[in-house]
Amino acid sequence: MERTAPVDTSGERIPVVYIVTPPAVKPRDLVVELAAFLGLPYASRESPQAITHNVISVLHKVRCRLIVVDEIHNLDLTTRNGQDASDQLKYLFEQIQATFVYAGVNVTENGLFSGLRGRQLAGRFITLNTGPFEHDTPQQREDWERVVLTMESTLRLHRHTPGTLRRHEPYLHKRTGGMIGSLDQLIYEAANDAIADGTEKITKRHLEAVVLDTAAEEVRS
Repeated sequence: MERTAPVDTSGERIPVVYIVTPPAVKPRDLVVELAAFLGLPYASRESPQAITHNVISVLHKVRCRLIVVDEIHNLDLTTRNGQDASDQLKYLFEQIQATFVYAGVNVTENGLFSGLRGRQLAGRFITLNTGPFEHDTPQQREDWERVVLTMESTLRLHRHTPGTLRRHEPYLHKRTGGMIGSLDQLIYEAANDAIADGTEKITKRHLEAVVLDTAAEEVRS
């Protein structure tokens, strides 16, 4: 893959960068993901070191302060590629003045903190265990309501009345089990249906018609 379009970062600020860890990740894959997010040109035969230095330089110029590396469970420290990729992340961590957030599933059970490199990761990060949003206490309901309102604010349906989804927030929690990915899917598909049928607003009927992921449907039943 080659990218030849020039990049002008003068005066531009990109405070947050988000990438996904590819399966069977190699060191070059990580910096290519960063380059792709930034729109940074690179040649298919360019060395990982050259791409890395260019990425670091651009991240400094755009004053990046937060780098989110998702699907970090794809980093397999039992393989040579995984170990080299871990070293690459460590190098980026040391060279870029930004907060790094690694997000993944069952990272402790998957061995992310095992061995020498795992201990190095464990020594640089705080582990935060997350789960579905609860809906039992007033504070938990308020937190869930804020999530619903945030998603609703992104809708661009012509006839949708702001606050509609807020009124349905107990139902939305019951449908999704408090899982933010399921909520995103539910609202996205309901909005698409509202566009397709010309109503341009989400109704309870649209929400009921959406079939969600297996985990959410099991909670509903």
